[in-house]
Amino acid sequence: MSSPDITLYTAQTPNGIKISIALEELGLPYKVEKIDISKNTQKEPWFLEINPNGRIPALTDTFTDGQKIHLFESGGILLYLAEQYDKDYKISFPRGTREWYEMNNWLFFQNAGVGPMQGQANHFVRYASEHVPYGINRYVNETRRLYGVLDKRLRESTSGFLVGDHISLADISHWGWVTCAGWSGVDIDEFPHLKAWEERLLQREGVERGRHVPSPHTIKEMIKDKEAAEKSMRETKEWVLKGMRDDAKK
Repeated sequence: MSSPDITLYTAQTPNGIKISIALEELGLPYKVEKIDISKNTQKEPWFLEINPNGRIPALTDTFTDGQKIHLFESGGILLYLAEQYDKDYKISFPRGTREWYEMNNWLFFQNAGVGPMQGQANHFVRYASEHVPYGINRYVNETRRLYGVLDKRLRESTSGFLVGDHISLADISHWGWVTCAGWSGVDIDEFPHLKAWEERLLQREGVERGRHVPSPHTIKEMIKDKEAAEKSMRETKEWVLKGMRDDAKK
């Protein structure tokens, strides 16, 4: 593989910072294009050429054939970075090993479980146009159940990581979501092993640098500041609901 020619298209979201954390842990050079999702930049024609689904994160690189490759979906991007650039297995494991398959278990657990369920919890707790107790209970409780699975896994881990003896895509894919548990109506104190894991990963230089891309990562501070949280919720709710209405017209 030639030298990286990576551009990351991202915003300050749990999915967005997965990729910047991985890039920082790998020590790869990359350019950043900040996408303003409040203005639907991700729905503009130029961006849809990169990700037809109109979501962040997305990434471009020069592939082995010398042509540009467009990548989207955070799990797919993480696997690309691991397979193309992680020759020393800093954030992954050799393909075909037990750890490789176990890492993928937890990567897809996040992509198919924690992310979608907690994302819906965010919506019903913070942004829904009306108070829907069924939606809140359904998604907050399912997020709590999934957190319980993670907590048990970490309780049984001898290394403090989800898989193997070092940080991997399994950990990186979850961290940004777990760190904003309170925004989703989940009390992280219910899950002591998961909370300790979150705090431990925060001490890593790669996580610390990557979480602040493309803008400061302040969710935990904002959760503690009721006035700031209410302001953010009102502003975000406005463009979230507008985006839903616009999508419904297409």
